[in-house]
Amino acid sequence: MSAKRKKRRERKLHRQRHTEPKLSWAPTGEWREVLEAERLAYSRKQAAEALGVGISTIDRRVVPLLYTVKTPWGQRLIPVAELERLLREHLEPPREPGERGIAGRPPTLPRRIVERIRLDYARGRSLAEIARALNDDGVSTAHGGRQWWPSTVRAVLVRSGPPPSA
Repeated sequence: MSAKRKKRRERKLHRQRHTEPKLSWAPTGEWREVLEAERLAYSRKQAAEALGVGISTIDRRVVPLLYTVKTPWGQRLIPVAELERLLREHLEPPREPGERGIAGRPPTLPRRIVERIRLDYARGRSLAEIARALNDDGVSTAHGGRQWWPSTVRAVLVRSGPPPSA
């Protein structure tokens, strides 16, 4: 870190420590001193920055789940309490050490189809022959596709683990 940047940081920290308490709004005739005012609401842009997502994601996925404040000039504000509630509701516990999430789309192929592919492969059929047989029988792929390819069969074999003993 440069000396100039270090001095700038020290001045900033000094100012933060030695500032006078700010006065905040209170009912008529009453003032209370606070060191820092709490934020009551975020703009859509501020909420997006706080969550680390884009404004379009806020508009499509977050705003429909929250109560928002619409100002007279048309700006939509997101109350901090609502954003915190949303985060609390969607909080997941941490994973155990060594536990990994499943990458990619979830496997939705029925177990009997996977076993059929593994058995045919163990019997010595080629990937192309297995794919052709699945197409002839009208079996749809894991994601609803109509066409089986040798590479798709190979992916099923790789994902399902070591081949069974014939």
